[in-house]
Amino acid sequence: MSRDRHLPLTETVYYILLALREPAHGYLIMQKVEEMSAGQVRMAAGTLYGAVENLLKQKWIQPVQSEDSRRKVYVITDQGLAILRQDFERMKHMIEVTNAIMGS
Repeated sequence: MSRDRHLPLTETVYYILLALREPAHGYLIMQKVEEMSAGQVRMAAGTLYGAVENLLKQKWIQPVQSEDSRRKVYVITDQGLAILRQDFERMKHMIEVTNAIMGS
């Protein structure tokens, strides 16, 4: 099977997509990413919004209705979920191969 040209995802993009399994606005996305990464990934607002723009263009996320008109809320699309799963499977394979060679 050939690899999607978008893989591997950057760590930041991977965590953003994972965070958007549930609708979230920018600040909440940043909080979720930092929490999921155990503080290893911290984003400035500019970094987040640049990534969000790219993810919107690729149709991996989409805006959703928000009760607060001042906040833009996003959620992962089926296409975004598919690429997230592909990258997860890619990493899982790498771990399996590494364990087989190096032992666990």
